[in-house]
Amino acid sequence: MFHTNQYSSISPPASPVAEDNPFSTYFEEKVHIPETDSQAFSFRKLWAFTGPGFLMSIAYLDPGNIESDLQSGAKAGFKLLWVLLVSTIIGLLLQRLAARLGVVTGMHLAEICNRQYPTVPRIILWLMVELAIIGSDMQEVIGCAIALNLLSVGRIPLWAGVLITITDTFVFLFLDKYGLRKLEAFFGFLITVMALSFGYEYVLVKPDQGELLKGMFVPYCAGCGPVQLEQAVGVVGAVIMPHNIYLHSALVKSREVDRKNKKEIKEANKYFFIESSIALFISFLINVFVVAVFAQAFYNKSNMEVNAECNVTGIPHTDLFPLNNDTLEVDIYKGGVVLGCFFGPAALYIWAIGILAAGQSSTMTGTYSGQFVMEGFLNLRWSRFARVLLTRSIAITPTLLVAIFQDVQHLTGMNDFLNVLQSMQLPFALIPILTFTSLTSIMNDFANGLVWKISGGIVILVVCAINMYFVVVYVTSLNSVLLYVFAALLSIAYLCFVGYLAWHCLIALGVSCLDFGGRVRNQPAVFIEEQSEYDS
Repeated sequence: MFHTNQYSSISPPASPVAEDNPFSTYFEEKVHIPETDSQAFSFRKLWAFTGPGFLMSIAYLDPGNIESDLQSGAKAGFKLLWVLLVSTIIGLLLQRLAARLGVVTGMHLAEICNRQYPTVPRIILWLMVELAIIGSDMQEVIGCAIALNLLSVGRIPLWAGVLITITDTFVFLFLDKYGLRKLEAFFGFLITVMALSFGYEYVLVKPDQGELLKGMFVPYCAGCGPVQLEQAVGVVGAVIMPHNIYLHSALVKSREVDRKNKKEIKEANKYFFIESSIALFISFLINVFVVAVFAQAFYNKSNMEVNAECNVTGIPHTDLFPLNNDTLEVDIYKGGVVLGCFFGPAALYIWAIGILAAGQSSTMTGTYSGQFVMEGFLNLRWSRFARVLLTRSIAITPTLLVAIFQDVQHLTGMNDFLNVLQSMQLPFALIPILTFTSLTSIMNDFANGLVWKISGGIVILVVCAINMYFVVVYVTSLNSVLLYVFAALLSIAYLCFVGYLAWHCLIALGVSCLDFGGRVRNQPAVFIEEQSEYDS
């Protein structure tokens, strides 16, 4: 029965015990959910469910996001804050789908892709997601290396900073031995460090609150041109990360939920959504701190002004700002230097601590993403040590070469390429999550309703279109005919595969005229039959 239909039904495990797998490299413990007599909201239960959402929210605070934030402030002032707000809300809705998939089925997105897609598409999908994870890991390596360079006043060269990030492996494995809740608490500590670091900069700079609120809630960008448009697209691309959808669908499995009990599933969905909302609200505030600091202090500043200020305060690196009247362009490295020039050395060091916390935390969640994706798509049970060593080696090698043979400008310039790389991978997370959460054969009573199907489809279409625009802008800026030809050939293969996934998604959304082979027509009946066998 599983092989005759494209979309086979998934019977959820009877209890948390039924999910145990002696070969699993997932969390060895599950958090117990306390029983309460009242049907009303319970803070005790919310606390028990708190953790996965905050780990997921770290992807909204990685060095790539921080760089996008500061560039948004420096290039457009407060005018693009509404884009950040809308992107975060869209992100929350997509994370809701990911969490519901994990809670209802007891399996994460990669595992379900492994069961539902044929072999070739499954392998291609796995490779695309791995590319996104490696790209994200490279951004985190770059962020940590730059932070260490700033903290040491240049004594730790960038190449050494890149090598030091290898120790993340051992830190991660060391923390992992102390249990799930302690690990989650450590991530909470890193988020607190980021909030305090960037919050300090915010208080120091004293942004105009009226302009900030106007930029956040008025969806308009007065006097904006191609530069600001490109930056707005970059904000969307930086916020919504493909591998984070896979990560969140797996993290929710760490709570004890009886998946035969519809009431418990409904309750878990509710509390995970509340927790994710709180976590993303905090990450949004931290992002706003960064945008506001650079919008208030450095919007429309010229290189000449910054150079003069750095000479007065005696901060090194004035060579980063040529003596011309071009508008200041910043990245996470220049951002720290500029803050030091205008607000003193303390501002520079506190900025670097925040970047280091962002890099360290996102490195660890990236490792988990890689673990789940490899386990799910390939059914491989590697130890976390082997997994971390592989992904970190792949991420460090090109970054190290650039750090040794080039300067910091080229290292931070890699972020643009990596953002484009991750933008291209976005359909390979968004389309499958909408497909599977819309199928009754997989989600049973918790499948997406008509409103969610339509709104989810529109959101994913818009997000993918925005990111494709970002990719086109980047490719056209390369000014190379050879690269244009290569990009055109790559685009044909890419669009064919996206079209294949979209075709399956449209069938799942109810466009039955596309279901040429009758692949999913009788799925609800299949589910009911198998579910009744399971209950008996």
